[in-house]
Amino acid sequence: MQQSYIRYISAAIFLVSTTIGCTKKEYKIPTPKDVLQNDCIKRTQGPNIVGQTIEFAYAMAILPEKGKLTNAKVEATIDGAAGTWMENNSYYTNNTGVDVGISVGSTSVTTKNVTTVTFNKDTNAATLRYYYVIPDQARGQSVSFTFSAESSDGETVSYKMGPYTIANMDMKKGINLTDGGLMYISIADMAAYNATDAAAKAGSIDLVYLYRNITTSAFNFALVSPAADPQYLPGVTLPTGVNRSTYERKVFNLQDYNLAQMQYGIYIDDPDFQQLNMTNDPNYAINLKQEAGVWVETADHKYRAYVYFNTASTTTKNAVIGIKRYTL
Repeated sequence: MQQSYIRYISAAIFLVSTTIGCTKKEYKIPTPKDVLQNDCIKRTQGPNIVGQTIEFAYAMAILPEKGKLTNAKVEATIDGAAGTWMENNSYYTNNTGVDVGISVGSTSVTTKNVTTVTFNKDTNAATLRYYYVIPDQARGQSVSFTFSAESSDGETVSYKMGPYTIANMDMKKGINLTDGGLMYISIADMAAYNATDAAAKAGSIDLVYLYRNITTSAFNFALVSPAADPQYLPGVTLPTGVNRSTYERKVFNLQDYNLAQMQYGIYIDDPDFQQLNMTNDPNYAINLKQEAGVWVETADHKYRAYVYFNTASTTTKNAVIGIKRYTL
């Protein structure tokens, strides 16, 4: 049974060369080569953000009569952050489309920039997943990876991936907002504070969150600069020293995939922040709703950000937001 699985996976990981033409060519199962082979794909998409994970699937195989796999390793050009590792399970997809993992090696060991799995099962083919946690020292730089495998007959093989640019921006998700409570937002901290804490951090408060059901105008959910006209802060008494004026631009139908985690979406990346010109934008954004977004530039021109509303409840007046922030 194990040999059947091994031969099945061996055939599955080899690439098939095809020629583009006007006539349809009949598919033929490729003949496995009699040498150790490997392949790799990057599974994650979108911008590579500090603190997030880049995931790869690394496949390797050798004919059973030639030998077995002894180890697999990955060398990164920049040491990964804590949590960088390689799975010791080899995955295949069953007939219902579910990925199934089979243990083939010992727990991975990461020493500085090298992560290794040593095989402890008689294995001729495996696909291991590697998770690289992006460290802060990689911000704004490029990182590359060299995947390699070794077999019992002494053969070695390697596969290079990258380079991949690491974004300058930061991201934070799941920030809870409450009208009358956690309503004072700092872009520098990517956090929301109550009035007491906001007074202690007055110089870094950029936005005030509130919800108002006003029958004479469409106000609803809002992010308003502390320095905005008081008509946009009805019923709000600002903490002492909270007085910054922040540029704002509200947008709809911009569901950033990292923040929204919806089935569809686009990715906001560093160039999107670099190309913004918010000089003539107002310092308030009202009539917001769930899945709305607001582009922001702080008064000191230190940060630009995109604030996305994951949820917004008219019943509780609460909201949950995520922020992508770019340092100018």
